[in-house]
Order: sequence, then C-alpha cells, then structure tokens
Amino acid sequence: MNIFLVLIVILLILAVIDLIVGVSNDAVNFLNSAIGSKIFSFRTIMITASLGIFIGAVFSSGMMEVARKGIFNPGMFSFYDIMVIFLAVMLADILLLDIFNTLGMPTSTTVSIVFDLLGAAVGVGLMKIFAGNSDIGELYKFINSASALRIISGILLSVVIAFSVGAIVQYISRLVFTFQFDYKKKITATSIFAGITFAAITYFIILKGLKGTDFYGTIKHFIHDYTVYIILSSLVFWTIISFILIKFFKINVFHIIILLGTFSLALAFAGNDLVNFIGVPIAGYNSYEAWIQSGQPATEFMMNVLGKKVPTPIIFLIGAAIIMVLTLWFSSKAQKVAKTAIDLSAQGDKEEKFQANQVSRAVVKAAIATNKAFSTILPESTRLWIDSRFKTPAIRVKNRKNLPEFDVVRASVNLLVAAILISIATSMKLPLSTTYVTFMVAMGASLADRAWGRESAVYRIAGVFNVIGGWFLTAFSAFSIAFVISMLIYKFGFYLAIVFFLMELYMLYRSQKKHQEEVQEAKEELFEVNEHPSDLDEKKSTELLINESMTNINKVIGYINKLYENTVEGLIRYDLDLLKKNDKNVRKLYKQGNKLKDKLFYIIKSQQDKDIIISNNYIKLLDKIQDLIQSIHFISKTSKEYVDNTHSPLTKEQIQDLIKIREEMIKMMNQMQLALVDRDLNKLKIVYKTNNLDQIMETAINHQVKCIQSENCSSKNSRMFLGLLLETKDIEDSLKKLVRIIVDATKNLNLENQQNS
Repeated sequence: MNIFLVLIVILLILAVIDLIVGVSNDAVNFLNSAIGSKIFSFRTIMITASLGIFIGAVFSSGMMEVARKGIFNPGMFSFYDIMVIFLAVMLADILLLDIFNTLGMPTSTTVSIVFDLLGAAVGVGLMKIFAGNSDIGELYKFINSASALRIISGILLSVVIAFSVGAIVQYISRLVFTFQFDYKKKITATSIFAGITFAAITYFIILKGLKGTDFYGTIKHFIHDYTVYIILSSLVFWTIISFILIKFFKINVFHIIILLGTFSLALAFAGNDLVNFIGVPIAGYNSYEAWIQSGQPATEFMMNVLGKKVPTPIIFLIGAAIIMVLTLWFSSKAQKVAKTAIDLSAQGDKEEKFQANQVSRAVVKAAIATNKAFSTILPESTRLWIDSRFKTPAIRVKNRKNLPEFDVVRASVNLLVAAILISIATSMKLPLSTTYVTFMVAMGASLADRAWGRESAVYRIAGVFNVIGGWFLTAFSAFSIAFVISMLIYKFGFYLAIVFFLMELYMLYRSQKKHQEEVQEAKEELFEVNEHPSDLDEKKSTELLINESMTNINKVIGYINKLYENTVEGLIRYDLDLLKKNDKNVRKLYKQGNKLKDKLFYIIKSQQDKDIIISNNYIKLLDKIQDLIQSIHFISKTSKEYVDNTHSPLTKEQIQDLIKIREEMIKMMNQMQLALVDRDLNKLKIVYKTNNLDQIMETAINHQVKCIQSENCSSKNSRMFLGLLLETKDIEDSLKKLVRIIVDATKNLNLENQQNS
C-alpha cells in the first residue's frame, strides 16, 4: 500500500479531530457576551452562532493559503519533507489545544498553528541542512521570517490595545447609560450607540467575515475606494433605523446588537480561523494530488505548487462546517472554556477559579493607590456623580442561576469593540488573534465596569495573567513540540508518525473520559438546599429548614459511615488501593461540602426581613456538617499517607481497639439514620445518650499511651493513631450537636404552632 495515501487519510482524520478541539477552544470568542448577558435562551444563542459558523466556513476557501506559504517557503521542501511538516503540525496542534480545553483555558488557535508550522519547518530545515552538510545560516531560506515576525508583533500589540480600548469605551458607555438606564427614555443616546455598533458589525461582516471568498473579490476594490463613505452612510442609516425601532416599535436594540454581534463573530471565526484546523490537511491533500501527477520520487518533487492559489473543494468546506456546528452543540469542553472567560468578567460574587498571587496583589495595591490619587484631584461633586453612574440596582430573583453575569450594555461593548478592532487590523493587513482581542476586550470592559471589586480583583487579575501566560506558553510549546516531532519523523520515518497518531488517539480518549467524569461529578448535588426560602412564609420556611436539614444530615451520616468503615478497614488490612479509592470519594464529599458552604451567603441574603433565627440555624447546621466532613477528610488523608509512606502496620492491640470503635460508630450512625428517616426525635436523643463510644475511645487512648511509654509504638504510628481517635471523637461530638439543633428547632416550631392554634 502507498504509505503516503495512508498518511493523507491520517491527516484528514486529524483534521476532523482538530476541528473538534479547535471549536471547543474558540467558541468563547463569540459565545461569552450572549451567554453572559442571559438575554436569550441558550438554544437561540447556539442557533445564531451555528448559522454564522456554517456560512463563514462554506465561504472560507481563500484563507487556506496561510497554511501553504504564510510561514515557510514551500519551494525549499520536497513532497516528503512537506508530509513530515504537516504531520508534525497536526499532531502537535491537537495535543496542545486539547490540553488547554481540558484545563478550561482559552488560547489562540492562530498562534498555535503558526508556531506549529514554524517549529516543524525549522526542524525539517535543520535536518536537511545537517544531511547536506550545509551552513546553518541558510536556515532563513526555508522560513518566511517577515510573516512570522509580523504575526508575533501583531499579537503583542493587540493584547494591550484590546484591553485599553475595551476599558475606555465601557467606561464612557457606563457614564452615559448607567446600570439603571431605560432605553425608551434615552432614545437619542441609545440610537447613536446602536447606529455605531450596527455600522461596525456590518463593516466587520463584509470585511472580515467574507474576506477571501469569491464574492469578496468582486467588491473589494469598491470597499477600498469608498471605505469612509460606506462607514458614514451605514452609521446614519443604522442610527435612523434604531431610532424608529425604539420610538415606534418599543424594541430594545441592545438585544439585536447582541444577537447580530454573536452571528458576526461566529461568521468571522469560521471564515478565517477554519484554516487553523483544516488548512494543513487540505494543503497535504493538494500536495499529494500534485505529487501523484508528477510521477517523480517523493524526495525529489519540490513543492512549488503550494505557492499557487488552489481553491478548496466545496465538499471539504461543507463537511468542516457540519463538524464545527455539531461540536458547538455537543462539546462540554467548549462550554467549560467559555465559562472561564465569563466568570472572570462577571459582575458581582462568583466562585473564583484562580488563586491570588504576588503579581495580582501588587497590581491591585497599585490600582488602589492610583485611584486614591485621582480622588484627591477630582472635585467631590464630580466623584459622587461618577459613583452614582456605577451604582448597581438591587436585583432579586427566585433562582440565583438566572442572574446575568453582566448587562446588555457591557455585552454590546464587548461585541462592538472586538468587531471594530478586528476590522481595522484586517483593513491594515495586520495579523492578530481573534481570541486575544475578544478576551482582552472583555477583561478591559470588566475592569472599567467595576466588576473587579475589592473582594474579587486579586483573583480576577490573577486569572487574566494566567490566561495571558498560557498564550505565550502556547507559542513556545507549539514551536517546541512540532520541532521535536518533525525531527523524529524525519529521522526515523513515517511509521513513527503512525505510532504517534495512535498514541494521540489513546491520549484523547483518556482525556475525554476523564473530562466526562469531571462533568458528571460537577452535576452531582449531594445536599439539598433551597436558596430562596424568602418566597415562603416564616412558618413554611422553618419547616423547610428542618426537613432539608434532616435530609442532609441523613445523607452526610450515610457517606461518613461508609467512608469511616473503609478507612479503618484499609488501615487494618494495610490496603493502599482501598485507602486511595476511599480518599478519592472523601475528596468528592469535601468538594460538595464546600459548594454547600458557598450557598450560605445567598441563603442568608434571601431571608431579608425574616426572623434572624432561621439564618442562625442555617449557619449552625452547615457549620456542623462542615466539621463532620473535615474530620473524615483528615482521617482519610492521614491514613492513606501513613500506608503510602510504608510506615509500620498497626499493632494487634490497635487493630482490636479500632474494630470496637468502628462497630460502635457504625451502630450509632445507622440508628441515627433510621431516626432521621422516621423523623423520630426521641429516638435521636436516645441514640447519642446511650452509645458506648466515649468509653471505648477512652480505653483506646489509654492503650496508646501505654504503648508509647513502653516504646513499642513509633512516633509516626502514635501521631497517626491518636489523630484518628481524636477526629473520631470530633465526629461524635458534631453529630450530637447536629441532633440538638434539629431537636431545638423542631420544639420551637411545635410551640409556635400550638400558640397560633
């Protein structure tokens, strides 16, 4: 069989995979504004983006030239060399993008493919130089260095400009519209803003979304000659249309802006970034066709043909469009990447994904100092007026998940500024990354909109630095991985490329399987908590508290019962596998406990004017549940580490004591669970008053003291065993306190019912 035909098939399979991982990463570019504003349903947003992707992909043929000659000089490479380069590029690109998708970090597919091509071309170029005993200084002949330098400089510049312009435009927009604006009352300002936005998006669709298509080729001279007139007339036209829509039809044009902006960015993404995913495989396919027709050996047929413009078969474009749309709908990794960008720009409290670091702390402190300096310069009346424009309204909804991450003004600014910057760069033929521009615009707008307050700034800024650092890591990693893979394939032959391909398929399978497990784990809600009991009257709210509390306590007792039993069994049997598996389940419970704790703020906040006792009881109950989880977490962790470090097994007397403690703990917790299921408070009180656990624990501690004094137990053994006993005691105490809280709350409710009746 022709080995090169096999390689072409592999390239096409890699193209499909790259489409999937590429769309998963780049979906954040056009989804975050619409999803974050929550104006439209997720289904509407996805349909709009899907239309943009499909149209953009079908009309993207002309952009494929980047993969053929944009980074390297094809005339310097034979067909054999080109296949090495293309295989190395695709293998490196998919591996890198999947890593970023799994981490939920947006990165640039443009940067990835550019530096993949650069690294692979340099690798093969060096191998050819070494094989021919040529001067290494001739490497420049293989590389289109001017294009590579323009791309790198454009990327660096776009990061700063996008952030700055996004911040400035958002600040001015917020001063004009505030957080409490009514578009029906500010018709003139809204119409002008909408006119500017629609004009920018229209020009963006024509210039960026359709560039490289046959249609664009017939109108590009007209657009170039009359750019100013087109923009001004479009501005006037859309301003008038917006005024009519608001004045006479009472339509909120911000909603149209968000939908049209989402469509335009999706169109541009597919029309221009499709080359990042299938440009290389299509170039490989065209190279194979040219080589077959030449009849020359693969090592002698030079690839000057790649310097010519060759249209991409429409069947490939339609197939790519379908795969991209399906990925957009079904990829959970795409939603994970989008969530990272949305969380970093969210207005108000969010669970922070990133940890603060010294750099983010220094930036926040410098910003606070700068703000204080400006505050002393500005007149107090001006400062108070500015603060009033940024005052957020109090919003109450039944479900916190329905709250938008930011309002329509910021969503519109994100789309407007991104469209304008990308259009300007395209008209000036400056290379940039749509990912970098859209992300940095969103971050700049978040800063200007005061979304990064004193409570969240250090975490959000740390997150931005992490993402930016990831971008530069993308460039370095893409170059390095493609460089190494290309040299290995060139040295050891194409069968090694097949081995790499099979290995990558296995790695992707493992990555997807692990991701699905994480998604399933994130969906699991072990505890029941009503985050809006304020919708109920006080009596029902208290009843809800008691029922939820009994249910949650019953669940946590059941989990801890099993986890404690497995931990003790693992220690007695010295079974590391059992302890590791058990510790994994403990960590799941620990995460669920933290999620429960995170809801506490919103539960208390939702109470508003209700009796403060209700909130007080929530705090006490959740605190005791946290104590239980922390105790079992400590016991599991120290037990696993003890066995994992191969310390001495437990003594016979320790095993006997542990067995007695375990039996009494299991008995007590089983009885508590039955009482909670029956809602029988008398049984609950009897259980924790009559158990023999205290006496057994006291005996075990005395045995351990004697063991230490007789020097039969090591320090590591004693520290671990005494810690286990004390944490077991803490579990018992927390269970008793939980029962008391439930009993007292129920008594108060019954007493209140008697008084009311």
